Amino acid sequence: MFERSLFTFQGLEVRVTDHANEGILDILNHAVQGSEGGLRFSLSNIASRIAAYKDQIRFISLYKKNQITGTVGSCYRISGQGRLRYPSSYLRYLAFQSTYQSAPDWRKRTHPLINHEKDDNFKQKTLEIFSKPHLLELDEVFEGDKHIMYAFLESKNERSKNIVHQAGYEYIRSFLTLAFSRFSPKSDERVSILPASGKSEMEKLLNDFYRSYSFFTTAYSFHGDKYYVLKEGDEILAGVCAIPTSYKVYDIPGVWGWVMMKILPKMPYFRRLFRPGEFRYLVFDSIYCTTGHEDLLAPLFETACAREGFNTGLTWLDDRSDLYDKIRTGVKMGALNRMLNAKPGLVYTKFINMTDLDKEVFYDAPAYISGFDFS
Repeated sequence: MFERSLFTFQGLEVRVTDHANEGILDILNHAVQGSEGGLRFSLSNIASRIAAYKDQIRFISLYKKNQITGTVGSCYRISGQGRLRYPSSYLRYLAFQSTYQSAPDWRKRTHPLINHEKDDNFKQKTLEIFSKPHLLELDEVFEGDKHIMYAFLESKNERSKNIVHQAGYEYIRSFLTLAFSRFSPKSDERVSILPASGKSEMEKLLNDFYRSYSFFTTAYSFHGDKYYVLKEGDEILAGVCAIPTSYKVYDIPGVWGWVMMKILPKMPYFRRLFRPGEFRYLVFDSIYCTTGHEDLLAPLFETACAREGFNTGLTWLDDRSDLYDKIRTGVKMGALNRMLNAKPGLVYTKFINMTDLDKEVFYDAPAYISGFDFS
C-alpha cells in the first residue's frame, strides 16, 4: 500500500493512495450523494465494495492542515472491444466538503488563505489530475498512452457537471434507471446459479452480447458468485448478476418522489418495495438474453429476487440501446418502474492522447452502465 503527496499549496495538499484509509472511509460513510432538487442518498457497504476493486482503485484526496476535506476514487479497467477497447478509469465516490466543491460562481468566492488568481491555479492543477492517469501509479498506465477517464452524473447535479466541464470532460451519452419489483416474488425452476465451470462460456456470451458497447467489462460480472441463468435444456437463454445493495434515501424529486417518500412506506404492500430509511434492492448487472427471448428476463429477475430475499431490483441502461428498448416494451417490470419517472443520467468522458477518429465511435456506440459501479 502507498500514499503519496502530489502537490501542496498554502496549507492545502493533494494526495494519491491505493487504499481507502480511515479518513477516506469516514468522509465517504458520512457523505450524502446527489444534489439539491435531485435524488439524494447515502451508500452502504462502502468498504466491501472498495475491496472488490482490489489493487485497481486509487483515491485522490484533498487535505487542509493534514485533515481530509474530500476525495474521489478512480477505478481502472480495460473496457470495450474492437475499436472501443481501451485502458479506462471510472470515477466514483466523489465526496467533497462544500467549501471546495465547484459551483457556477466559484470564481467569485473568496478564500481566507489565497487570492483569486492563486485559487484558480490551485483548482486547475487539481483538476488536471483527472486528465493524467499516469500520476496514479498504476502498473500498466504510462504518460503518452491512450486512455479514457469517464464518470456517470445525475443530470441535475450542476456542481459535478461544472467540475467535469472544467476538467475538459465531454458529454457523450445518457442513460435511465429501470426498476423491477414484485410484491411476492416467486421462483422459476428453470433458473439456477451459474456454476464456476460455466463462467468461461458465460463470459464469451456476454462479450458477444455487448461487443458494440463502450466501457463494457466482465471484470465484475460474477461478483459474489450470484450470476443467475435461465436455461432450456443446456442452452442459456437469459442471465443476470444479482448484487444485494441498500441505500438510505433522503429525497426524490417530483410528485412521484413525494409519493414514494411519504406514502409508499405506510402502505402494507408497497412498503415491501421501497423504504427510504433502508431501501434494499438487487442491482441487476451484466444482463444477457438471446434474441426473441427478452420476455424471459421477467421470470429471471423475479427468481433472483425470491432467492435473495428482495422485492426490488434496479439496473441502468443507455437510453438509446436496443436492450433498453426491448426491456421497456417487452418485459413486465412491475409497479415501482411505473412510478419511478427517473431523469436521465449523463456519461462524461475525457479522451486522453486520442485522435478525433478514435473518439467518433464513442458518440455512436451505446455505453455500458456498470451496475456494480453503482452498488
